[in-house]
Amino acid sequence: MPQLDAIISVSVAGFALSATPGPSMLYVLSRTVGQNRAAGLASAFGLALGGILLAVATAMGLAAVFTKVEWIVPALRYIGSAYLIWLGVAMIWEARSSGMTVLEVERVKRNSFSTIVWQGVLVELLNPKTVLFFALFLPPFVAMGDGHLNDVNVQWQLLTLGVLVPLTAIPTDIFVAYTGGTLANILNRQQRFREYLAWVSGAILILIALNLHFSFL
Repeated sequence: MPQLDAIISVSVAGFALSATPGPSMLYVLSRTVGQNRAAGLASAFGLALGGILLAVATAMGLAAVFTKVEWIVPALRYIGSAYLIWLGVAMIWEARSSGMTVLEVERVKRNSFSTIVWQGVLVELLNPKTVLFFALFLPPFVAMGDGHLNDVNVQWQLLTLGVLVPLTAIPTDIFVAYTGGTLANILNRQQRFREYLAWVSGAILILIALNLHFSFL
């Protein structure tokens, strides 16, 4: 079972990323505006399902590596924290430009809800950035325990933490699906708010990365 601080850190990071305007938010918005609210909810469900499947694949794949190559755990801890810092710095660096970007949501082809769900799954599974995020973000939070790791222990920790990422995005995606075009108009008018949001989200990711090594929280 993952440690409580790891669960909290992954949950906070997942929510911070989902609350910042990005491809996933625009995907849900496009379905809501282009079709209807139910389609937006279906796309949100598809993204969550894709994230869960990716969490399962990550847990199954990395567990074998962790138990066979022991030095990979501390190595990925540094790589993963560096990746989090890079994400946070990039969000802060691009805060002003992203805050001034106009969110343009175009109407899309109307599809059945089952098709929309599977499109959401594919969007999540086939996104290289999402795959990289799972591969580098989760390993630093695996607890070593007594220093010995086994497949079941690592799989359970990675799976638990991995599932938290799409689950923490569900509230934001549902909110986006329900508000639809209204949210897009608000975000376009409140560009300063989007800039502050990027700063806060970036700072949270950097803080979580530093806490992995200094444990000041």
